[in-house]
Amino acid sequence: MPSRIALSRRLAARSARLGLWLVGALALAGCTTTAAVIGALGIATDTSASWSIAKYFHDKWVEGGPVPCYYLNSVERALAPHCLPYQPGLMKAEDLAASYKLPLCPLAMAARDVRLWPALPELIDKGQMPEACARAPLVELAQADPCPDFGAATPAVRESLLWLAQADARAIHHDVVRMLSCPRARAAGFDSVIERWVAQGQMPPGQLGFSPLSALDPEMLGTPLSAQLEASGHRIGAALDPYDGKLQPGFEAAFRSGNYRALDWWLTRAPQLVNRVPPQQGDQVPWIPLAKTLGTDWLEPAVQRQTMAEYLLAHGANPSTRLPAQPEMTVLRLARQLHSPLLPLLERAPAPR
Repeated sequence: MPSRIALSRRLAARSARLGLWLVGALALAGCTTTAAVIGALGIATDTSASWSIAKYFHDKWVEGGPVPCYYLNSVERALAPHCLPYQPGLMKAEDLAASYKLPLCPLAMAARDVRLWPALPELIDKGQMPEACARAPLVELAQADPCPDFGAATPAVRESLLWLAQADARAIHHDVVRMLSCPRARAAGFDSVIERWVAQGQMPPGQLGFSPLSALDPEMLGTPLSAQLEASGHRIGAALDPYDGKLQPGFEAAFRSGNYRALDWWLTRAPQLVNRVPPQQGDQVPWIPLAKTLGTDWLEPAVQRQTMAEYLLAHGANPSTRLPAQPEMTVLRLARQLHSPLLPLLERAPAPR
């Protein structure tokens, strides 16, 4: 019979060969998930010595990265991007009951990452409620991805997202309104959620903590929906007030994106904005649109700074306006200091009436 030393050597050699095989398989697969380990080795259970060896080498392979999927419970696995693809029907009730271990509630984690959207229907079917989340799951989504591709989601996922909009009153939020009115949301018909909120009286003026007029995507200004909001009592003054949200306020969004039709809408109702925009968050100061055309960090790349400056001047912008943070500095003086290519345009501008 072979000695124990010989057996140990054989086992060590086998382990080394297995480790090299695993490393090679993972390198070829370009993947470090549990499924890749199992697929590479053809192991069906986690009770064999081979599985222990595989886990050892896999742990070394991903050391310093995400926790290997086989250490996670069923809910954690479903909500871990590195454990995709999601496998429906595997979430256990006891794991859902222990979801306090997660950084966010399960619904919020699934909603805020489009890769995890497939888990939403199962979470809802198994009794997860948005009220258990510190913030509305749709707010988490809007602040993580202001315009996700709703049209690419499955019908079950779209139904789940629409359910979150109706079941959670906290979803009526500045950032969610912006998201639900963005181009991809409109293409998928999700802007109907806002219309339903208005029709059901869920967006009363002065009671929301934000202005729906400012929250709407700039493309939605001048539409029947914005007209309906104005008819219901929402006013432009409130649209310039501080609000609860992280996405840009409406006028700023229109300005940055060079949406001149939306800017026309704003300046028709609040012409003073052409020279001075009030702060809408506590850490901000008023800003001067014409001054922002002198830099390269405000307007989106596709927006021509000269075209925007010409538009503002045509609507009454004054190059002699003083900067709020530097009262001794005017827009014109700043343009000279920066040697701005817009300087000739500003110098030719007629004095405002």
